[in-house]
Amino acid sequence: MVQDSTRIAPTSQSVRNDAHFIIDRVIEAVLPEPAVRAFLRQRTPPPRVTLIAIGKAAWRMASAAVTEWGDAIAQGVVITKYHHALGELPNLEIYEAGHPLLDANGLHATQRALALVDELGADDTVLFLVSGGGSALFEALPDGVTLDDLQAVNAQLLRSGADIVAINTIRKRLSLVKGGRFAQRAAPARILALVISDVLGDRLDTIASGPAYPDATTAETALAIARHYQLHLSPMLWRLLEEETPKTLDNVETHVIGSVRAAVAAATQAAQARGYTSLTLTTLLNCEAREAGRFLAAVARTVRSEGLPLPAPCAILCGGETVVTVTGAGKGGRNQELALSAAIELAGMDGVVLASLGTDGTDGPTDAAGGIIDGDTTTRMAAQGIDARSALADNNAYPALAASGDLLITGPTGANVNDVTLLLVR
Repeated sequence: MVQDSTRIAPTSQSVRNDAHFIIDRVIEAVLPEPAVRAFLRQRTPPPRVTLIAIGKAAWRMASAAVTEWGDAIAQGVVITKYHHALGELPNLEIYEAGHPLLDANGLHATQRALALVDELGADDTVLFLVSGGGSALFEALPDGVTLDDLQAVNAQLLRSGADIVAINTIRKRLSLVKGGRFAQRAAPARILALVISDVLGDRLDTIASGPAYPDATTAETALAIARHYQLHLSPMLWRLLEEETPKTLDNVETHVIGSVRAAVAAATQAAQARGYTSLTLTTLLNCEAREAGRFLAAVARTVRSEGLPLPAPCAILCGGETVVTVTGAGKGGRNQELALSAAIELAGMDGVVLASLGTDGTDGPTDAAGGIIDGDTTTRMAAQGIDARSALADNNAYPALAASGDLLITGPTGANVNDVTLLLVR
């Protein structure tokens, strides 16, 4: 993204350049194609493979699989987010569908995938490629549940402040494919699942709501979550929450081939190459986005005043996925909200830059990956007539950061391994 350097202090501009360099290395490290190719290259392909790929990285993962196992892949379905497919692939049906909210295209594409696996026998293999976003994109509804029902539940969950584990605990009980049920449906065929994790701790029963993994959550937990977040559900949906999901599966082999830890490791290496001493605070960041922004701003001030936890120049790194409890009517995403919150606290500090990005390149329902801010961000906003605190209160980070030139725009990356937040202090 081109910045207007005449409006940014020279030291901060230099640090912003370093941040962009580090971000580029992060994205390169988590691209799905090399990870898929490296894994499949070590395996001899079965005689006949049915490929099912779901998630934001589905097309790229499928493309890599075709490169390595193309002769063995007889058929398949790829389901990804709108504008994430990059063309046709041999023997594969390509579908784009709604994310983060399920739509009719997702339901149709899932039925096509189920039609293929319903015909398989014990000698068949399903290559199941899973990435973040699969919960919304891969769905089949129980009898009596409508698309409107599920969209309403998902909208409530996304606005509640619930984390992804809680959200998927609900989703998998309102589905015929989540929570291990897809693997049950595919039996007796064998499933080889390659997973790019977008879930903290790489919980396989939570990534894409675990279509091919035994479910560790319970009906009791699902009901408690629904009550805690005061979800408005029909009697039918309450009954479905009471049903248990599969706890064992004997036809699945699963491998995690990408996660946020690889992204943070790449950021550490890149920061050190730019002359920063690096410290990773956590790869399990999970709190309100605005609170994370305030905390990291406090860390920056402590670096400057006390040289703790590291003396400058230093890079402080976090991986994970924050949440936003939506109370306003604005536009933004968790990374943008984190960045805006930090910008308010860092106002006036030169040589400090914070960047927070979703590794998939799309933060919430926006075209931005996140935000990259410095000590002059709020001044630039004010010059455009925007009060940063009011924007934060209205969950309106996107237009505020756009006005100051601080949106982080990468375009869809094809990767999806949670978020990375980078604090640089010169």
